[in-house]
Amino acid sequence: MQVLRACFAVLVAMVLGTAPAAAQDHPDGVHVHDVYARVVGGQGASGAVYFIIHNNTDHVITLNGVTCDLAQMAGLHTSAESADGLMQMLPLDGGVVLPPGEMHEFARGGDHVMLMGLTQALTDGQSIPLTLTFDGAEALRIVAIVDNARAPGGTDQADPAAMDGHSMGHDHSAMTPAP
Repeated sequence: MQVLRACFAVLVAMVLGTAPAAAQDHPDGVHVHDVYARVVGGQGASGAVYFIIHNNTDHVITLNGVTCDLAQMAGLHTSAESADGLMQMLPLDGGVVLPPGEMHEFARGGDHVMLMGLTQALTDGQSIPLTLTFDGAEALRIVAIVDNARAPGGTDQADPAAMDGHSMGHDHSAMTPAP
């Protein structure tokens, strides 16, 4: 029993010892990572963008919009189950409020950026530049890489790209302040 307690104590010390280092990996300000997109079809098709956003400021910010030059329409959406058990996509009214120090995940089956009316056919590995707009922070330009092979935790029927039968892999993208 003492050996088990000692192993547990070492494990706790290792986890607590790495927490400050992990926090230092995230820069000050608003930043986004783990950005990727899934698309279905060619020109005129739709897609979805997923990422994790961090508010490492000292004040509340609200992600309230998104623009994308490669889509006729881009918007913040969420997936929800209807009363009859079907998944549907709904606009995120009011945006996403991020308190200081908090993060929010845009993931399949939940919140996401919806791209409708793509102006060109996009394939795996291609870049999709987007601009995120905020109340309380400057606009942020991010780049999503199309990755239709990325595997989520499960399939989301509300995700238009999930209907094509692909699974998904892992990728990161670049971000820069919007001009």
